[in-house]
Amino acid sequence: MTDKLINVAIQVLPRSAKIGTYELVDRAIEVIQKSGLKYQVCPFETVVEGHYDEIMTLLKEVHEVVYAFGAEEMITNVKIQTRYNQDVLIEDKMNKYE
Repeated sequence: MTDKLINVAIQVLPRSAKIGTYELVDRAIEVIQKSGLKYQVCPFETVVEGHYDEIMTLLKEVHEVVYAFGAEEMITNVKIQTRYNQDVLIEDKMNKYE
């Protein structure tokens, strides 16, 4: 399974007394954009496509960057879709809506 592509929905809910939530969420999205992984930003979460280990490393980096920009606390909701013998692709879910 680890060699297959998976989809992970990431919702970051940072809190800070000094910096706005959306500004901190923008920092998380920037990390995802720079990762080189395929992604789709949605109103409540960002879906990322990649290998399991790549995405877990990305999640760690998102946390580190958001804290470095001033978050004091963060809740991260993660949804993971995998298939045992085949890739999970964003297009499989989104093609009919484009």
